[in-house]
Amino acid sequence: MDSGLGLVKFLFPQIPSLANAAVWHTLGLTETSSKWDLRTTITIHVLRNMMKGGGSKPSPVGKVQAQTLKDPGVKGKIWVARATIKAPKSEDESLRDAVFKAIDDMKESEVQYTKPELVDTEVEWTGFRENAGKDEPLPQISEEEKYKRMMAEPTRKSDTTLLYFHGGAYYLCDPATHRMLCSRLAKETNGRVCSVRYRLAPQAAFPAQLLDAFMMYLSLLYPPPESLHEPVPAKHIVLSGDSAGGNLSFALLQLLLQLHRTSDNPTVRFHGKDVKVPLPAGVCANSGWFDICRAQPSLIENAKYDYLPVPDHDDSVSRFPSDNVWPTDPPRGDIFCDLSLLDHPLTSVVGADSWKGAPPLWLCTGQECLTDEDCIVASRAASQGVTVQFEQYEAMPHCFAMLFPFVPTADRCLRSWGDFCRRCVEEPQSVKTNGTFIHAKTGKEDVIDVLKLQCPTFVQAKEYMRDAKVRRLKGY
Repeated sequence: MDSGLGLVKFLFPQIPSLANAAVWHTLGLTETSSKWDLRTTITIHVLRNMMKGGGSKPSPVGKVQAQTLKDPGVKGKIWVARATIKAPKSEDESLRDAVFKAIDDMKESEVQYTKPELVDTEVEWTGFRENAGKDEPLPQISEEEKYKRMMAEPTRKSDTTLLYFHGGAYYLCDPATHRMLCSRLAKETNGRVCSVRYRLAPQAAFPAQLLDAFMMYLSLLYPPPESLHEPVPAKHIVLSGDSAGGNLSFALLQLLLQLHRTSDNPTVRFHGKDVKVPLPAGVCANSGWFDICRAQPSLIENAKYDYLPVPDHDDSVSRFPSDNVWPTDPPRGDIFCDLSLLDHPLTSVVGADSWKGAPPLWLCTGQECLTDEDCIVASRAASQGVTVQFEQYEAMPHCFAMLFPFVPTADRCLRSWGDFCRRCVEEPQSVKTNGTFIHAKTGKEDVIDVLKLQCPTFVQAKEYMRDAKVRRLKGY
């Protein structure tokens, strides 16, 4: 009842503008009339108002975050088995040292950051529950039994395991918000998904999230005591994420590549043992947020197709009212990281110099605010000999396949994502570099050259980030 009343209170003041948007769309008088249907137009109009605070004063970070962490429960064609992955004891911390060393070795200027501890991390093992009814709840059995039932599903015919990092700008959302997506990916891959409840900003700053991601990758390979799962070989693991989660997937890949750059056979100390650190079978990003600086031209140029707010380049402190989690103590200029780290290649992976040696990559973007950064990473990796499957969806906004399942190309996007993950594990020889542009209403597909994507050059992207970082530092 409370949520319904809140929705009414939010939508009621928007009725005049919604009606106006509907009329202009119907008359074909907007730039997007030929690309979107009326439902998409109205939905994006509402989302834009939500991003702006609905015309009211902005809410504190903690309040907004809490609203996205409410658990809606589990029902329907989905398995969820919750587990807590134990962190190594303090004497087994070489994986922390490996992360801190990579940050320092990859920096281009002086950086500041605190060195967080490892913590126990929750995950949701997620699978497709084929014979469940639409509103059927999970059976009242132990988490271990749920996991076993999930693994025994007749549709689970693949060894594919997605290590999934949810999106939400690093301070919003949770595995609970992404359950339906993870279930769909499990269905498309005939596999399973390990969705990670990594630490959120602003309570935890970078590199806490990267530490959580690295620890979880090692935990798949070498399960700690009391884990639900058996060891998962690296050749069966595909890193995946959307938006900020896509960035975290690619940041984890950059960390793994850095370890391989400095050693032919990298190892770390993990739960009392020296363990090898192999590369995964593949890495995916759906609408990856690869530039934490918010500096690329598409942020402005593609705003007509997106609901994401246009950046104003001010500091995070002035954009959010004070509450018990923000501003932080000691002060920090950005929700996610210290301002000195904004353009570091482990925070903004668009600035990573080398992708050589990486496993196959899958990247998709709409014609959205983040398009430039996705294109830059895709083209640079492909130019360095990495296998890249790149897809761009005409006139589509950020993470459209998850938020707009009714648009004609959404299903195609999710099927392609799952198929890529499965083939990385089952048919790696079939994964080739290719680029595709998918038209909005017809679904027509055009071949595009991944090496010649329309976007800033790598050098230009780095300059844009440096300029944005300087502006933020001066304004802080």
